[in-house]
Amino acid sequence: MPAYSLLRPLVFRLDAERAHRLTVRALALQNGKAAPKQDPILTSRVAGLDFPNPVGLAAGFDKDAACPGGILGLGFGFAEVGTLTPRPQAGNPRPRLFRLVEDRAVINRMGFNNGGQAAARARLSARRGRGGIVGVNIGANKDSEDRIADYVAGVRTMEPVADYLTVNISSPNTPGLRALQSRASLDDLLARVVEARTGTTPIFLKVAPDLEPADIEDIAAVVVARGIDALIVANTTIGRPALTSRHAGETGGLSGAPLRELALQRLRDFRAATNGAVPLIAAGGIDSADAAWARIGAGASLVQLYSALVYEGPGLAQRIATGLAERLRAAGYATLREAVGTE
Repeated sequence: MPAYSLLRPLVFRLDAERAHRLTVRALALQNGKAAPKQDPILTSRVAGLDFPNPVGLAAGFDKDAACPGGILGLGFGFAEVGTLTPRPQAGNPRPRLFRLVEDRAVINRMGFNNGGQAAARARLSARRGRGGIVGVNIGANKDSEDRIADYVAGVRTMEPVADYLTVNISSPNTPGLRALQSRASLDDLLARVVEARTGTTPIFLKVAPDLEPADIEDIAAVVVARGIDALIVANTTIGRPALTSRHAGETGGLSGAPLRELALQRLRDFRAATNGAVPLIAAGGIDSADAAWARIGAGASLVQLYSALVYEGPGLAQRIATGLAERLRAAGYATLREAVGTE
């Protein structure tokens, strides 16, 4: 995007977190903007929801549901807000967000900083009826004595204003949170989450990429048994592939281009482990139509991105959507669904 390529050096002169806050404020001013019309070939039905295109903005960008309308106005087919916890929390000490420019990556250790679910619910309630799919990513407070109870509270609070709910147990920045991915803990968590749901709002589960084969099999079995509507594969990684940035040694979750191959492999792993029984949403290192197309071929019904916006600019979602439509037609597909899992 030429305009952004000119602006990016100025943006990068700002502290990463400050630049992010300013971007959210700017998009909040665009909450009433109409979403651009999408190519009909990109429409797909996943978990009972009709997505105008398969490109979504991942959780972590709009933590407090401040600008979902502005996000959709950029050409995203859906927006996921959060992670939201029952009570407000400040998150981890700053600095906690780092651009790894040479690696086209980001490391964050934000720690679920957000203003709490009640405030976000009020914002989302005010925009109901405006159209567009907005999911809500829920998490547990860092100091919670019963984290599963926090997820239950999140379902009860946010279900009325969410098109879908994502249970986030895969952030590396809340100590002990990923332990909920173990089979017994996950089964207990998902059983209680499903029981807490009063309607038919779809429930998604977001998993980490840092999993062993046995973990993948266990998670897949529980997800299928508990009737979870989709899996998001995957969150940030605590691994450190070869990096060149001076920030490579920072602790936290790594996202962006270095995560691409790991996230793609985990997508294939979960496709095999679930035997295609659960819709998959791909995340991690998606920064082009080619990258998105590879995930669809590997079994993803939808894709999400976030870190790539830092380097590619706000027009990325629409560029990917346009590129996917071109690839579908070139391959002779009439619908997006036909291309899922065809690699």
